Amino acid sequence: MAELLANVIPLLLVDVLNPVLFAVLIFVAGSDRPIANSVAMIMGHTVAYFLVGIAAAYAVDIIADRLANPKPVDYLVKLLVGLACLYAALASRGGAASEERNPAGELTVWHCFSYGAVINFLGAPFALPYLAVVSAILDADISLAQSWAVLVGYNLAYAAPFTLVPGLLHVMGERAKPVLHKINNAMVRGADLLLPWIMFALGLYLLGDCLLWLLNR
Repeated sequence: MAELLANVIPLLLVDVLNPVLFAVLIFVAGSDRPIANSVAMIMGHTVAYFLVGIAAAYAVDIIADRLANPKPVDYLVKLLVGLACLYAALASRGGAASEERNPAGELTVWHCFSYGAVINFLGAPFALPYLAVVSAILDADISLAQSWAVLVGYNLAYAAPFTLVPGLLHVMGERAKPVLHKINNAMVRGADLLLPWIMFALGLYLLGDCLLWLLNR
């Protein structure tokens, strides 16, 4: 168990860097029920992430086999994704990477719970650290109950930093909003700076992989 936790904790520190969830929580902080809505969004995201982990546990062997034995259609998908990444990198120049996308209409607790789940499901295919955690749990020599405990603990630990938003709102009230906006602005500037380059590098990698496959046929 100690060896498993030593592998999981570094992955958690990488996985928890989610500026999208934090940015949406900042937006929710300006709603009529900021604390209840932000808590509901965190809960929705956490429940969805836990379900993704369970699904990944059943699919990890299938995914690994497909990655080890790719088919031509996989390279077609890579080509399309690579082109999409290059387009996104070019389109996000000049600060458009973090352009605000806020849910329209009045926010309720149920809406926020649903939005939290949707945010998670949309980002699930890119949650490589989380997939690595699930794989590490499956490979560990522990009981089923311990596996469930680690997965639940991981998701609770992932959600913990985001409780900073409702926590500050509860303690500071309206005075918390400028602090949260400063944190969000710093994360947005980082995203605007790094995201285009990350997308560009990923696009080149995918296109290069497709080219090597064609040359080796």
